[in-house]
Amino acid sequence: MTAPEDLPLVHEHRPGTAASDAPAVVLIHGRGTDERDLLPFGAQLPDELDVLGVRAPQSMGPDSYTWYDLDLSAGGLHASQPDPDGFRRSLDAVHEFVDGAVDAYDLDSDRVGLFGFSQGAITSLSALLERPEAYRWVVALNGYLAAEHADDVDAAAGTPVFVGCGAHDRVIPAERAERAADLLEEGGAEVRFEQYAVGHGTTPEEVTDVVTWVEERH
Repeated sequence: MTAPEDLPLVHEHRPGTAASDAPAVVLIHGRGTDERDLLPFGAQLPDELDVLGVRAPQSMGPDSYTWYDLDLSAGGLHASQPDPDGFRRSLDAVHEFVDGAVDAYDLDSDRVGLFGFSQGAITSLSALLERPEAYRWVVALNGYLAAEHADDVDAAAGTPVFVGCGAHDRVIPAERAERAADLLEEGGAEVRFEQYAVGHGTTPEEVTDVVTWVEERH
């Protein structure tokens, strides 16, 4: 059995109420935070779920990590894409982490969801398209679909995906999140898209919507 300390990503673990074959959610934070950032959100999800908050592999300073550097060559921040090398490293780490966590924490491999914010949302959507069989559902907040996976949307056919964004987001414009939702829907994913009156963050209404959506699907 894989030991928790052998998993490829530093993480926080909150056991759920299931004794074995537990459903789980992996929380994937945004740029400049750490594995604890989304835990308050995770605490509001169904008690049955094992909650795993993972830390990005690249340090930016104390308690500050990133999944990848930004490629700004397409036209600055609002058109940025993940740096390919760092993105590849992080996607491989997420896949390896999930495989190992299923063994280490006795999780149900058919009931693992991904929950990402900003960079974490971008990472979550690409992880789903690379390995749709590994992830039951995805919540992607304030993110977009990386260009390198835009042609792979058919892989997510039938998978539930919640895409949320801020109408006033000045980091990742709402149009990019909406475009991701449209592409995933065209590929056959079961998409719910919502826009909220907020910037690069969340609102109580969004939290309620996401929690209810996860409760119906986990």
